[in-house]
Amino acid sequence: MLKVFLAEDEFVVREGIKNNIDWASHGYEFCGEAADGELAYPMIQRLKPDIVITDIKMPFMDGLELSRLIKKEYPDTEIVILSGYAEFDYAKEAISLGVAHYLTKPISGEELLKEIDAVAVRVEEKKQEKALRDRYEREMAETGDEARRQLFYDIVSGRFGTSQLLESAAGLKMDISAMWYNLILFTIMNPWKDNEGSDNVLGNMQAALQSVIDKQNVNLFDRKTEGIAILVKADSAEELTERIKKIENDFVTVLSEYSNVRYFAGIGTPVNRLRALAESFNHARHAFAMRFLMDESRFLRYDDIADNNIAGMHAEEFDMANVNMTESDKKKVSEFIRRGDRSDVLYFVEAYIDQLKEGAVKSTLFRQYLAMDMYFAAAAFVESIGMPKSELEPVDQNSGVLKNVDKTKEYLVRLIDKAMELRDNNVTNRYGDVIEEVKSYIDENYGDEELSLNMVAAHVGFSPNHLSMVFSQETGNSFIRYLTEYRMNKAMELLRCTGKRSVEISLEVGYKDPHYFSYLFKKTVGMTPTQYRGRQKEEAND
Repeated sequence: MLKVFLAEDEFVVREGIKNNIDWASHGYEFCGEAADGELAYPMIQRLKPDIVITDIKMPFMDGLELSRLIKKEYPDTEIVILSGYAEFDYAKEAISLGVAHYLTKPISGEELLKEIDAVAVRVEEKKQEKALRDRYEREMAETGDEARRQLFYDIVSGRFGTSQLLESAAGLKMDISAMWYNLILFTIMNPWKDNEGSDNVLGNMQAALQSVIDKQNVNLFDRKTEGIAILVKADSAEELTERIKKIENDFVTVLSEYSNVRYFAGIGTPVNRLRALAESFNHARHAFAMRFLMDESRFLRYDDIADNNIAGMHAEEFDMANVNMTESDKKKVSEFIRRGDRSDVLYFVEAYIDQLKEGAVKSTLFRQYLAMDMYFAAAAFVESIGMPKSELEPVDQNSGVLKNVDKTKEYLVRLIDKAMELRDNNVTNRYGDVIEEVKSYIDENYGDEELSLNMVAAHVGFSPNHLSMVFSQETGNSFIRYLTEYRMNKAMELLRCTGKRSVEISLEVGYKDPHYFSYLFKKTVGMTPTQYRGRQKEEAND
C-alpha cells in the first residue's frame, strides 16, 4: 500500500482532501499531514511517504522549497503540487524540480484521485525497477569481486597508467586516488574448516573485521585462498603510518576474542604514486611469506625484515653436528608447498635463508645439507599427492647448484616451484571432473528457478564457498555469471527458433518473474527479448 502525505495550509482544504477520499479502498495509506513545509519536512523524513501532495503557497516554507528538500534526500518520492496560482513560472520551476504534476485549485476529490493513480503507476514502476536492479546486483556481487580482484592485480603489476587505473576503479565505484599508499596482505591461517559450527564463527569474525575496515579510508580486495589485500590511503606519510597502526590495533582487538585463531599480515612500504604500488606489493609479499616460517600471529612490516629486526627468527651459531633441518623446518617447507602461491616462492626461499646464520649459509657442506633436506621435503609432499618425485630436479653437485649462495637459492626456487606446479596440475585434473559435473547439472536443471550455488554444491559434495572458488579458478567465470549467461543463450535460441512468447521463454529458462528475465536479458545481450527477436527477423529477411 503506497503512503500519501499532505502539506496544505488551508484547514478546510486539508480536511476535505483527507476525509473526502476513501484512501484505503483505493490502495493508499494517508500517513500524515502538516500546515506548512517547515512542519511537513521532519514528518516526511520520519514517515517516508511514496507520494507528497503539497500546496505551493504556504507560510514559513512554501511547496517549492519543500519539494527541493524532498527531491534532494528522497529522489524517488513523487510530488503533486496544488495551487490557486496558475502562473507559468510556478509550473516551470515545479517541473524543473522533478514534480510529477502541477494542479490548480479548486480540484475535486475524484480529479485528485485520478492524478494520484497516475503518479502511483510511476511509483510502482520505480519500485519494481529498483527491486530488479537490487536483485541483479546481489546476484552479480560475486562477479564484482572478480572485477575488483582483477583491478588489484592491474594496480600491483605496474603495467598500467594512472589514468587507466583510476578509470577502471571508478567503473567499480571505488576511489583509489590519494597522496600516499601502502598495502597490507592479511589472512586467517586456521579457520576451523572441519569443525561443526565453524562457518558461523568465521562469519562473525569476518563481519567484525569488515566493520573495522569500513571505518577506515581503505579499499579491500579479496584474494581468495591468499586472504585479503587492504589498500591504505592517506594525505601524508605520517597519516599513513597512523592509519596502518590503527588497523593493526583494531584487528588485533577483534581477533583476541578468538583464542584458537592464527592470523598473519605482511605490510609493504609506503609509496606516493599509484604506479609505485608494485614495489609496495612486492615488499608486502616478502613479509607475508614469513607466515610459513613464524608460528605466532602478527603484523609484520617489510622494514623489519630488511633491518633484520625480527625477534626469534635467527638460528644459533652454525654447528655442523646439528646441521640438518628440524622436523619443524620440514613441516614449514611442506606447508608452504601445500598452501602457498607459486608467485611467492622466491620470497619464501629468501625469507627461509635469511633466518639462517650467514656463516652457515656460506658453507658448501651446509648448503648441500640444506638442498638435500629441501629436496626430501618436496619429494615427500609430491609423493603424498600421488605424483612422481622423478619430476623433481635432484641435488647434483656437478651442476653448480652448490657453487655459492645465489646458485643454491636458484635451485631451491626451481625445486619448490616445480613441486607446486605438480600440485596445481594435480588439483586441476582432480577438479576438472567436478567442473564438468557442475556444468552437466546446470544443463539438466537450468529451467529450475531454485537452481543455486548451494544446490549444485550439495550435488557435488562441496561447500558453497569452496565450489565458488574452484569454479571461478577453473573457468575464469563466477558461478552466477556462468548460469546467467547459459540461461540467456538458451533464451536467445528459443527466441530465434520458436514462436514462444517472452513469458513462456522466461519460465522455460528458470525465471518465474518475466520482468526480471527481461531486465537480465537486456543487461546481458544489450536489448530486450522483443528487440532481439525483431532483429533476427530483419536479418533473416535481408
